[in-house]
Amino acid sequence: MVRARYSAEDRAVLLRRHLDEGIPLAALSSEAGIPVRTLHRWMSQYRADQTIASLERRQRSDQGIRSLPADLAGAIEGLALRRPPPTLAFIHRRISAVAEDRGLRPPSYSTVRAIVRGIDPGMRTMAHEGDSAYRDRFEVVFRRTASRPNEQWQCDHTELDIAVIDSSGKQVRPWLTVVLDDYSRAAAGYTVFLGAPTSFQTGLALHHAMRRKTVPGWPVMGFPDVLYSDHGSDFTSVHLERVCLDTHVRLIHSRPGVPQGRGKIERFYRTVTEGLLPHLPGFIPHGRNGEPITAPALSLEQLDHALEQFIVKEYNRQKHSETQQASIERWAAGGWVPRMPASDEDLDLLLLTVATERKVHRDGVHFQGIRYLSLTLSAYVGEAVTLRYNPRDMAEIRVYLQDAFLCSAIAPELSSGAISLKQLQAARSLRRKDLKKQLKGKLSLADALPFDDRYAPPVPPEPSRPEAPATGPGTRLRIYAED
Repeated sequence: MVRARYSAEDRAVLLRRHLDEGIPLAALSSEAGIPVRTLHRWMSQYRADQTIASLERRQRSDQGIRSLPADLAGAIEGLALRRPPPTLAFIHRRISAVAEDRGLRPPSYSTVRAIVRGIDPGMRTMAHEGDSAYRDRFEVVFRRTASRPNEQWQCDHTELDIAVIDSSGKQVRPWLTVVLDDYSRAAAGYTVFLGAPTSFQTGLALHHAMRRKTVPGWPVMGFPDVLYSDHGSDFTSVHLERVCLDTHVRLIHSRPGVPQGRGKIERFYRTVTEGLLPHLPGFIPHGRNGEPITAPALSLEQLDHALEQFIVKEYNRQKHSETQQASIERWAAGGWVPRMPASDEDLDLLLLTVATERKVHRDGVHFQGIRYLSLTLSAYVGEAVTLRYNPRDMAEIRVYLQDAFLCSAIAPELSSGAISLKQLQAARSLRRKDLKKQLKGKLSLADALPFDDRYAPPVPPEPSRPEAPATGPGTRLRIYAED
């Protein structure tokens, strides 16, 4: 009888004694207590493969269920795949009752457990958690990989795990839109903003990525060949499609609800969340239900500056674990020349939002309560023009005539320093609140004055009424004449 303690290595040692030392198999059989036929079978397996693995004990695939009918084994699997999944004890009781009704021997608990454990993990996940969970865990992912810089860029939004202070003093969570070069993993551009993502925010991030940076140490720029994004409405807008068509950029969307192909940009967000945000006031760790661990103190502009410094000085200069190169070094290697726009005005289609048409007056163009001037406009008084502007800087706007760039107009009162549209709107709102407060105070003072009755007509006295006769306790009111 073969002893279970003999592993594949032990069997190989016995066979090597026969092959190397010439000890007969019969002598080994008597010494080890193993039948000669078993040793011959082991020898045949070993000579056929010449590996120790050929001597491993082979377990029957149907062990424990050989006597169980196929329909009952399928019923066990069907019960285990129900949602919510029942317990093994329930499945065992249910199948045992069915087997007894058929006059069969009920399966053991271990047999039921072996059948349930043998179910395909993918099928189990699909049955219990749905198609999305199966796709995320078991479907093969196609990773788009670029072979050179600017061959493919990825763009996406995320809500940052941090709270900032807006212009009204409230705590809000900002959003971040980033553009990432697929080949080098370098951050090409970004924008941070409040409110829901829109195609306009995507345009701002792309403009920042494509233009020549004013920050030293950030050389990434130019047009990509392919822009890869998700299937959100802000990425499928007609405006973005037209921009990509005009700049000869191929726009590719991931499948709806399948973002696995954009893992590189998701990793960038994780790096920002783990490497930058915990060091800033207002950080919101996971599991806090949106509550920051420290009081928010940064404005959106301050967070913007912190993100820029983190990208330029840390993220783009760190050695990537997959490429084994710093992102900036990998992007700039080879001395290649990126495809650039002919002029900055060509990028305005990405950066600037289109306002309603305005008429050129003799004193300039009026927009958002601000007067903009340019010597070029003197030749177009009375003409209808289109204005494009950067909401981060309201000191200057771009003026277009029939979709052709005409000039840049400047607000004289803002030319010394940049002011954003939100700052302008906040100042207006603050002014309105101040006026309303003053108005309320003045009205309350007026309402508190005594009534002016100098010219009011005299009020006539009320006519006297005859007194009713007193009624004693024994009298009652007369209702009829006969009373």
